Amino acid sequence: MSMMQEFREFAVKGNVVDMAVGVIIGAAFGKIVSSLVTDVVMPPIGVLVGGVDFSKLAFTLQESTATAPAVLISYGRFIQTVVDFTIVAAVIFLVIKGINSMKKKAAEAPSAVPPPSAQEALLMEIRDLLRSNR
Repeated sequence: MSMMQEFREFAVKGNVVDMAVGVIIGAAFGKIVSSLVTDVVMPPIGVLVGGVDFSKLAFTLQESTATAPAVLISYGRFIQTVVDFTIVAAVIFLVIKGINSMKKKAAEAPSAVPPPSAQEALLMEIRDLLRSNR
């Protein structure tokens, strides 16, 4: 099999397509969570701690000069990123927990294999007798 055929088989498998869709949706979800944290969650927290805008919190290591911008450690952005991560991790945890609970319920459900009918049981008995006579 040529390299191109192998690649084509790999690229059109359902798992690869599903993974690509998941990555695209995940990137969009990340933007939503970032906006939620930046625009909705952090402003009230900033008000609660005295009107602080977390995105502007930083340590200045070196002041700006005519030729170089200031060197900053932007710990406020880091705090926002940690909050982003925490929200994403919590949502993913809840989604996985829900999926696992559905899988558990499906696994606990008794398999509904009905017993063979009287006619099927009789036919199986005849089959077994024919086999034993050979």
